[in-house]
Amino acid sequence: MNSESGRLIGSWWHLARRFFEVATARPLDELERVVLAAWLASTAEAQLFFAQPVVDQRHAYRAGSRMQHLVPYRLDLIRAALLHDVGKRHSGLGIMRRSFASASTKLRLPLSGRHATYIRHGPLGAEELQELGCEPIVVDFARWHHDDRPASINAEDWRLLETADEPGKPPGTRPKAIR
Repeated sequence: MNSESGRLIGSWWHLARRFFEVATARPLDELERVVLAAWLASTAEAQLFFAQPVVDQRHAYRAGSRMQHLVPYRLDLIRAALLHDVGKRHSGLGIMRRSFASASTKLRLPLSGRHATYIRHGPLGAEELQELGCEPIVVDFARWHHDDRPASINAEDWRLLETADEPGKPPGTRPKAIR
């Protein structure tokens, strides 16, 4: 198997794993909400976090928890992990349509409307985070987490953020998003 086919199989495996993660997501419990409150810098960040669907809250909480275990003293990285997908909620897509949008992107099919909004969730969320006054690393990770590392995030922080976001995936193997 060549590296391109390995990446393709890996990206399809990722989509299948995410589908089941979405299908089985449960709301945060009270203890998780208390921990989350300690990580977020403001009420506005908490409101943005809880405006997300439960599945995105659960994914973000897991990413934040992983980051907290990797570097407990870096609240900026924990917040970047927690808030990187806040733009997804603008699409209003459920599990099946999210899966369709992701698969279409892998197949390089054109998307429009809410499907295109879902694929552009990074820049959409980054704009909101910037308006809230979040740290640059929080804004930049939201904007670029499906692309190559921007110069504004050092390589080690990027590696940590990728590890927190997708623990089963080797850092640097993220597929490029279609813009």
